[in-house]
Amino acid sequence: MTQDTDASAAESLDAPARLSRAAQLMRTPSGAPLLGMWFLPTVALVIMLVAIFSIQPTAFSYTGLSLVLGGSFPLVLAALAQMFVIAGGDIDLGIGSFVSLVNVIFAVTLEKNVLLGTLFLIGLVVANALIGVLITVRRLPSIVVTLGMAFIWLGIAITILPNPGGTVPAPIVSFVNLSPPVIPGVVLGIVIVTIVTSWFLMRTRYGAVLRATGSNPEAVTRAGWSVLKAKIVLYGIAGIFGVLSGMVLSGQATSGDPNIAQSYILLSIAGVIVGGGSFAGGDVSPGGTVAGALVIGLMAALLQFLNISSNYQVGAQGLTLVVILLFRVGLSLLRRGRQSRITEARA
Repeated sequence: MTQDTDASAAESLDAPARLSRAAQLMRTPSGAPLLGMWFLPTVALVIMLVAIFSIQPTAFSYTGLSLVLGGSFPLVLAALAQMFVIAGGDIDLGIGSFVSLVNVIFAVTLEKNVLLGTLFLIGLVVANALIGVLITVRRLPSIVVTLGMAFIWLGIAITILPNPGGTVPAPIVSFVNLSPPVIPGVVLGIVIVTIVTSWFLMRTRYGAVLRATGSNPEAVTRAGWSVLKAKIVLYGIAGIFGVLSGMVLSGQATSGDPNIAQSYILLSIAGVIVGGGSFAGGDVSPGGTVAGALVIGLMAALLQFLNISSNYQVGAQGLTLVVILLFRVGLSLLRRGRQSRITEARA
């Protein structure tokens, strides 16, 4: 009887009230707000930039910043796509193949037929949203489903473009390489994407509901919201960011390659984790994810400036991930120790 009463009360809540109720549930396991997760990766990013500028002062210029940060921008967008999936408590092992397929569409299909290429891209976003439906309704492991989709995306890309080639439309190349006055276009792009994503996911009530979908889906259901619809939105937004990542990558490469973004599978996950996120679901930070992806991406540039072989890039990126995670563990232990002392003092 009590459960029926609670369900009726939840259904009677209007939209703002339900959003507020879900937002109250959006706390980290320690009970602290999610604000501040971006701090450690941002510090790491600043250290990385200072090191690069110290070694190569010309990097701190309009052209230098464009070159140094430009290569990491597609990874930033791919990491944000991964972040939305992880926010729902899942993981996407198909993001690399997805971005590669988008690159092939821009280089082949969109060049030959704008309408067909545009419909293809829209279809990819819809298909990605439907993956969320499949995982939620059938209760399938996201790792298995997205891994299977990775082979499907790759197969379609190879069918369209068996070997690297094609030509990205000139307007796309011009847009991606836009050079506004004073501030490089890539810097503006990163800042705008970070602000908009952070505002939506961390400041709006519906963003709180989306995050709560991964951390406490039962509470979201009790608050009168559909977990299925939330998963559709999360995977749909991830698809949009995947398309944006492929577009930027295409504009930079100016041609297509069905394997161009395969490394993004692990690097996007690393960007989210370095950025303060966790696989627990809901525990994510857009600002931290952007900073984490930039740290991983800039590691390659730093090694080049140090004249270190590219063979060590993967190892260096892994080492960076481990060091930052060790700092996170240390900060978490300090926070817990402080909370324990406060609790004991109050007792």
